[in-house]
Amino acid sequence: MIAITHIGAYLPENRVSNLALLDKFETDESFIRDKIGVVQRAVKTPEQKASDLCIKAFENLTTKADVDVEQIDCCVVITQNPDLNIPHTSAIVHGALNLPESCASFDISLGCSGYVYGLSILTAFMQANGFKTGLLFTADPYSDIVDPDDKNTALIFGDGATVSLLQAEQPGLVALGYDFGSKGAGYKNLVNENKLYMNGRAVFNFTAGVVPKSIISLLHKLAIDKDDVDQWFLHQGSKYIVDTISARLRLDPEKIVFGMQDYGNTVSSSIPMLLSEQIENIAIGQKVAMSGFGVGLSWASAIFEKKGN
Repeated sequence: MIAITHIGAYLPENRVSNLALLDKFETDESFIRDKIGVVQRAVKTPEQKASDLCIKAFENLTTKADVDVEQIDCCVVITQNPDLNIPHTSAIVHGALNLPESCASFDISLGCSGYVYGLSILTAFMQANGFKTGLLFTADPYSDIVDPDDKNTALIFGDGATVSLLQAEQPGLVALGYDFGSKGAGYKNLVNENKLYMNGRAVFNFTAGVVPKSIISLLHKLAIDKDDVDQWFLHQGSKYIVDTISARLRLDPEKIVFGMQDYGNTVSSSIPMLLSEQIENIAIGQKVAMSGFGVGLSWASAIFEKKGN
């Protein structure tokens, strides 16, 4: 049994207000608060790279858990904005944290669906190799690629990073099952060619169509009623997207976790960023669902249950 036991998180202190950009983008406060859902965005310093954000998240993790770096078996970084094309960012993190040479390190190139994909990949990797302790990092510093004059992206994305501690035979969140999918023919609707481009309407239609089906399919496969899920962690693409998915699934609004208003859409970090604030309070036996969706176009949903010893 591999469980998520603790999650460290990092958000840059610097914030950029979307309310200060109302005139520039010819919009109003209602659009910012009720549609996008991002009042201010966390923005890193220009010199900070993905690995720097990961290290900050690890520092936060050490305040929550007793982490012995000599016991880390694997180190994985989910990012599509790496420090360099070569080497992989996980190698840089490995060196900075002085992890043992026996520690396997690799990157996963996925965006908004990356955390859920990464949990499945790393759990299977650890089980296949008899590993006991793994680190799953997420870091996508979009401020490096967002066009500040593009309304479709400039008001949405923020910087941040997380690291999930995965451990064998320890109390924590254990996966009950996953659902994955891809619609590669639509990849051009969200792409980085020097600057980030997003066809907001196409991405919304994709999300509203596939994510509810993915979650329903997973619930049926696991024979779990949606009302038996205690918390829902949906990728924080925008408030409107989260509200739309929730409405189509007829989810209990009190069970929806939302929190991007003060830092923005942090891509692969959005689900674990929220989970980092909740995981300690999830009771044994409670179930949480998560779904990430976006770049690719891709999606991944999962249901976890809090297990004890």
